[in-house]
Amino acid sequence: MFFFILHWYLSIFTQTFFLHRYAAHGMFKMSKFWERFFYIFTFLAQGSSYLSPRTYGLMHRLHHAHADTEHDPHSPSHSHNLFDMMWQTRRIYLDIGKGAYTVEEKYHKNLPDWSAFDKFAESIFTRIFWSLAYVAFYAAFAPSYWWFLLVPIHITMGPVHGVIINWFSHTIGYRNFKVDDTSTNYLPFDFLTMGEGYHNNHHTFGQRPNFGGIRWHEIDLTWWIIKMLDKVGVLELRQAKTIDVRTKVIRRQRRAANI
Repeated sequence: MFFFILHWYLSIFTQTFFLHRYAAHGMFKMSKFWERFFYIFTFLAQGSSYLSPRTYGLMHRLHHAHADTEHDPHSPSHSHNLFDMMWQTRRIYLDIGKGAYTVEEKYHKNLPDWSAFDKFAESIFTRIFWSLAYVAFYAAFAPSYWWFLLVPIHITMGPVHGVIINWFSHTIGYRNFKVDDTSTNYLPFDFLTMGEGYHNNHHTFGQRPNFGGIRWHEIDLTWWIIKMLDKVGVLELRQAKTIDVRTKVIRRQRRAANI
């Protein structure tokens, strides 16, 4: 169980920290050395479900631009169920990666790019290697065969996190703000996906690196790690860190009082 929990949180951390807040939104800057470091760290954390930061960034920008419309790469409003949405997301992700899905040039700006590494990390051989490694780990250390039921989750960990966030943060939970989509905060305290669950907050303040902090219980664990990495010089927070959102929050809360 420790291995599963470790893999879960390392994988979701790299997704929210590196793929989402860095690659898709550019909420902070880092040197080429640290960018490459986190490419490799993401590969080690996500393993067989490694997601290209560039492709993820493009797809996520499309999600913000077209949230809950027919052009949204992953919307519960245009999917029969979460598995249908997961499959549609997979198809669009692969097409973007191959250049078979047209993405306007304006969405391509300031994306990290290490195509040679992506090609290696996303190859079928690499994914099979990781999958066999998970099986071998459980064969060596699992106390019973029931633990092998966790192996499919290990293999698809990245997409599993994606579908949890993109389905449940548009179908259940509460809203702090009225926005032009169905985004919600699906947990009062997001211990499960390290701040990604404060989706309504994020859709309201798209460039704010702290996804929580609107209500007292909305603690964004990833934000605390980002602040620490900023202090030690691994990254540099952009101007968004100085934005005082308090006035904006009060204004939006008044407008959203009828939610």
